Amino acid sequence: MEQQQQGESAVAAERALKRRHVHKFGGSSLADPVCYRRVASILEQQAEQQGGGRELVVVSAAGKTTNRLIQLVELAEAGDEAAGEAITALHAYQQSLIDGLLEGELQLDLSQQLTDDMQLIAKTLEGQFDRFARNGLLAFGEVWSARLLAALLTSRGDKAIWLDARSFLRAEDGALVKVNTAISSELLKARLVEHPGRIVVTGFIAADMEGRSLLLGRNGSDYSASLLAALADGESTTIWSDVAGVYSADPRRVKEARLLERLSLAEANELARLGSSVLHSRTLQPVADSRQRLTLRCSYNPDEGCTHILRRAPRSGGARIVSSVDQIALIELKVLPQTGYEQTVAAIEAHLARHRLHPLTLQRQPDRRILRLAYTLEVAQGAFEVLRDFQLQGSFTGLIQKEGFSLVALVGAGVTDNAEQCHRFYQLLADQPLEFVQVARDGLSLVAVLRQVVLEPLLIALHSALFSRPTRVGLVVFGKGNIGGHWLALYAREKARLEHELNLALTLYGVFDSKGGLLDEEGLDPLKVRDNFNPKPLIWPELLSQLEQHGFDSLIALDMTASETVSRYYPDFAQLGCHIIAANKFAGAADSEFYQRIKQTCRDHQVQWRYNATVGAGLPIQSSIQMLRQCGDRIQGVSGIFSGTLSWLFQQYDGSRPFSELVDEAWQHGLTEPDPREDLSGQDVRRKLLILAREAGFELDSADIELENLVPVSLRKVSTDQFMDRLKELDDPIQTAFEGARRVGKVLRYVARFEHDGKARVGLETLEPHHPFANLLPCDNVFAIESDSYRTNPLVIQGPGAGREVTAAAIQYDLWQICASL
Repeated sequence: MEQQQQGESAVAAERALKRRHVHKFGGSSLADPVCYRRVASILEQQAEQQGGGRELVVVSAAGKTTNRLIQLVELAEAGDEAAGEAITALHAYQQSLIDGLLEGELQLDLSQQLTDDMQLIAKTLEGQFDRFARNGLLAFGEVWSARLLAALLTSRGDKAIWLDARSFLRAEDGALVKVNTAISSELLKARLVEHPGRIVVTGFIAADMEGRSLLLGRNGSDYSASLLAALADGESTTIWSDVAGVYSADPRRVKEARLLERLSLAEANELARLGSSVLHSRTLQPVADSRQRLTLRCSYNPDEGCTHILRRAPRSGGARIVSSVDQIALIELKVLPQTGYEQTVAAIEAHLARHRLHPLTLQRQPDRRILRLAYTLEVAQGAFEVLRDFQLQGSFTGLIQKEGFSLVALVGAGVTDNAEQCHRFYQLLADQPLEFVQVARDGLSLVAVLRQVVLEPLLIALHSALFSRPTRVGLVVFGKGNIGGHWLALYAREKARLEHELNLALTLYGVFDSKGGLLDEEGLDPLKVRDNFNPKPLIWPELLSQLEQHGFDSLIALDMTASETVSRYYPDFAQLGCHIIAANKFAGAADSEFYQRIKQTCRDHQVQWRYNATVGAGLPIQSSIQMLRQCGDRIQGVSGIFSGTLSWLFQQYDGSRPFSELVDEAWQHGLTEPDPREDLSGQDVRRKLLILAREAGFELDSADIELENLVPVSLRKVSTDQFMDRLKELDDPIQTAFEGARRVGKVLRYVARFEHDGKARVGLETLEPHHPFANLLPCDNVFAIESDSYRTNPLVIQGPGAGREVTAAAIQYDLWQICASL
């Protein structure tokens, strides 16, 4: 029994310590009952996608609760009678959240706990309290949020507990609280073993070694989330707020600003250092020190898109963001002649760094022995006081602080080496009241300090000048054989027109086949790689890592293989923000779970998956079905002849020649696959029917489609050579079916069809001689779409349904459609 319990404990510990996902929700995401329910729905959806029920959820205080608590404490400290009104209003607000979300025992329980908390707060405020007790008062906001969200999730059937971060997060007090990660990690692991399910954790707060409350500072909950993920070796952290991520400029000021799907950690740090309200340097440090992935998303509109923070910088080669701070202060000082200028400046910077007072930017003037430091107004006074104390050492004098300045910056890896962007930046600043420009040593930013002006016209002009350039699109091709080879030739011919009409800069970034492949950000020549290919071995994890670091605005994978292996990586492509174009049918006809996983991952990452080439080659089948559904029409069924090979065979077969002779003739002329059983089995037709049924909105699996296999059971497992030697065994069943059709004045065709009641079949049918499926040109396909609008007279689309040229053209059409939407 003891061994069994130990075994169960070990299993529980192992499960608890498996890599978890962390989600953080800020105060604006928890402002009212509607927001809380939205957060609960987001967590339910994320649980389905991420393996369910083990998320760590970090929360801030709801709405403006922290500000209300600060105001309450300040009123009490001042002896203001308004403190009583403030506590009553705060109680009413928190109670309204409970009443709007819970009922029954849960509602009564949380209401009583809230009342107890309010009584404790009131009692504390009546007496003398130190700053640790003050911290404890301000921590209530996060406690209420965590307790309420855990109760809400539990009431919806998603069991959750809440956890006070002070039970595991140990830190040292100081001007900036320093977390002891070693102790905190061990304490957290114990909590995770105790509670292997979903846990809602308080953000913003920690405790010292004596258990006294400490605060992690403003925006401390973001830091709590990334720190929690680092301590737990979490797989990812998603910070949910009221914005979808990082934009190329402030979208409230620059309407053309666009959401950036990818940002390097270095670029994110630089943006945070320059005063961004979206990102904070302290939040990013645990990301750099751990294996977690960081994503920024909007809780108000989860489908709006997101920004992924990458560990390594993509080789983008220029500015990606126009950033600004409207009001900054300049602190100026003069280094004394008897001291070394550079040594003194270095000492000043080191002293400020020890106090975590890094300037936004600075200007050195060694000839005048002047140093100027730029700070936001919130930080400037603290920096000034630290420098005033440091001035007593006698290395500088003339310390003054001036306000009335603004900051504008270009941020992006390699911006300082981009001559065109630097030129445009200086050109647009020429007519501005410029104080100075600072070029970042690491090449991540160009920063200009101006006397304060209305920034919007400058921001719009900078953004327009920098981001009206052609959209850079990288293409990664899988398959350079029959279809892929023709597409490479078509791409070489059409590239210039596509670039001109859609304002693109296209690069053939990679080409892969069964032997391996090549990647080159400078671009591969499509005709050279088609005809003279010297590939390197393909190692999928390495390839995905390289694709993650691409330097393009958008990346598109084109799968022109018949490889199931390639199709299994579609979710990975989508997670990297890579659009997918496929002639490969495996993914579209995969089992429902994998198919839905691809679809959901594409939705989550705002990625397009287009596969018009999988059915009908260049014929507009899927686009017609999509158009009808988008118009509000309902598809009632689709039927037709989906195989050019089977179309030719049954158009030619009239009983005068054995069916086996026609199969051999088709094989000799290359009209069949190398093994004709791939055509005769009907499997390929079934895949096409499944793809169309799903496109029409029907939830089918391959097993739901009845299949008539024209290959006798005795021939299904023999070698291709043996099959070709025994072709005559096909003749009797086909002749019997043909004679049966002829006796009633009909013809025999291999037809695929599904109907709105879920019935689906692929196999032989007898048709009237005048039926649209009965009289086709050799190798043609035909598709009949029935809908509410096209019920009595179906929409019929007919033409070549296979072939290298038309399939390559379908791929090119999908490429055009994706590029036009970028």
